[in-house]
Amino acid sequence: MQGEGQAIGGRAMESMTGRLLVATPALKDPNFDRTVVLLVAHEPGGALGVVLNRATEVPVSEVLGDWSDLARYPAVLFEGGPVQPDSAICLARMRHPMRRLKGFHQVSGAVGTIDLSVDPERLRESIGGIRVFAGYSGWGSGQLEQEIAGGSWFVLDGLPGDAFVDRPDDLWPMVLRRQGGMMAAVAHFPPDVALN
Repeated sequence: MQGEGQAIGGRAMESMTGRLLVATPALKDPNFDRTVVLLVAHEPGGALGVVLNRATEVPVSEVLGDWSDLARYPAVLFEGGPVQPDSAICLARMRHPMRRLKGFHQVSGAVGTIDLSVDPERLRESIGGIRVFAGYSGWGSGQLEQEIAGGSWFVLDGLPGDAFVDRPDDLWPMVLRRQGGMMAAVAHFPPDVALN
């Protein structure tokens, strides 16, 4: 459960479920260059998230026609990450976050994952929008923590609308700028400069 401390190697680990991983300029993996990842699960055994700012040109209607009316602009599939690119994870934003909804698993506030086997017509009144991700980003036990300690990721609080922005290409600098101070300056870091 989010926010509960868990013992890892003798010390407590706070769950980062629902937080954003924002790639630092030092991150060398091209799969994650200038990405913003929403962690949908973070447990002692590892972590799972989806990249929020890698839109494809494949319309949701081509892959999940019944769900396309609920897809937020741009209504296309997103590259959730390099793991299992043939699988789909769907994020949804509830209109009334306090209401329980079958097939919805809360990640943070009104945002959570939704079971795509549920009839979308049953959800129309409860869901304010969805975003569909092909594949996901995954880390084994302790791997994400090592990457964070190594300077690859900023761990930041997200806003409910981050997963559903109209201009996903602008999400990386937008999240950094709203932090203020030195973090905001990173948003202007040139994309073609290599850090050693």
